[in-house]
Amino acid sequence: MPDNRLTLFGANWCPDCRNTKVFLGEMGVAYGWVDVDENAAANERIAALNNGKRVIPTIELTDGRVLINPTNAELADALGIERNAKRDFYDLIVVGSGPAGLTAALYAAREGQEVLVIDRAAVGGQVATTDRLDNFPGFPEGITGREFSTRLSDQAQLFGAEILTATEVTAVESGPSCRTVRVAGGKEYGAASVLLAIGSTYRRLNVTGEEEFIGAGIHFCSTCDGPFYGGQHVAVVGGGNSAGEESLFLTRFADRVTMLVREDELTASKIVAEKVADHDSIDIRFNTTVERFEGDVAFERVVINGPGGKETLEVAAVFLFIGLQPNTKWLSNDYERNDAGFLITDGTMQTNVQGVFAAGDVRAGSTKQAASSAGEGAAAALMIRDFLNQRPDLASSN
Repeated sequence: MPDNRLTLFGANWCPDCRNTKVFLGEMGVAYGWVDVDENAAANERIAALNNGKRVIPTIELTDGRVLINPTNAELADALGIERNAKRDFYDLIVVGSGPAGLTAALYAAREGQEVLVIDRAAVGGQVATTDRLDNFPGFPEGITGREFSTRLSDQAQLFGAEILTATEVTAVESGPSCRTVRVAGGKEYGAASVLLAIGSTYRRLNVTGEEEFIGAGIHFCSTCDGPFYGGQHVAVVGGGNSAGEESLFLTRFADRVTMLVREDELTASKIVAEKVADHDSIDIRFNTTVERFEGDVAFERVVINGPGGKETLEVAAVFLFIGLQPNTKWLSNDYERNDAGFLITDGTMQTNVQGVFAAGDVRAGSTKQAASSAGEGAAAALMIRDFLNQRPDLASSN
């Protein structure tokens, strides 16, 4: 990943600015945020960069280049992020670069297979945005999610795997002798086999105001957005491990964290629940649901319904951690799913579509843990090896 630094000029009410912030966060790109509504000098700066026009978002890179309301593709190109593969055909294309995808890639590449990994964001998936992994085997002192992802990516590439980031896969189709992977922009890659390690994302509440304020007060990544709320009061929705761990992380920046928990107790593990309960900067409100989010221009408050009835909670931001949903909406209806949308696989981890396998969080029955996802990636690579051995005519060398 190029180590670019940039300044993003925008405003909290600007949807394109919010989208740009999300993209930069996903790509792991450090940036400075300047709110033009709160900085008069910033308005003059963007006017100077735009020939007198005041257009946001405006991005100024340290090498002097300026981008005016760029698309994600334009921004990726400006950052030097490679989005074109070296080959047209691979033994294995892995869609997704979390622990399952990267582990499968390094196993397959180590055996001499031509492997391509494609991810719409940066390497690592959700793990990359996790502050710290304390329960992954082999790291007694813990390791940050970003460092873990980088190490795993480096290891896969050491064995010859090729990785494309900022590249969105739009379709995976299977024919009698080849799989076709289509990406945004129309380019296609062929593969003897495909592994779907596309993971899952945090669920939304689907209440009034949520969509309007996502990225401008409502967030799903405390690592990405927590530092913006130093010394302020924030809320976390959820009572599981993610909610508890992210609440603890947010106390590094926020002055106070209020957890809004629908149940009458935390569903997090005992150790996480105890840490949360013992923390002086964390308040927990049980039997509480969110009614709506409000704000005149930017987000300002959340209306909640608790044991005492409805009330308004003035907070600078709300972080949502209420469970996961699989990233399968873009897949065709040819793929068999369970009622929750997770992909169903057989004993070899193959989906009902020939030559297309699934591993990690997206697979029905997976445990949604980084360690088990890595294990599933290794197992899937071995199953794919057997599949390819049964079909030598599919090898990329032919």
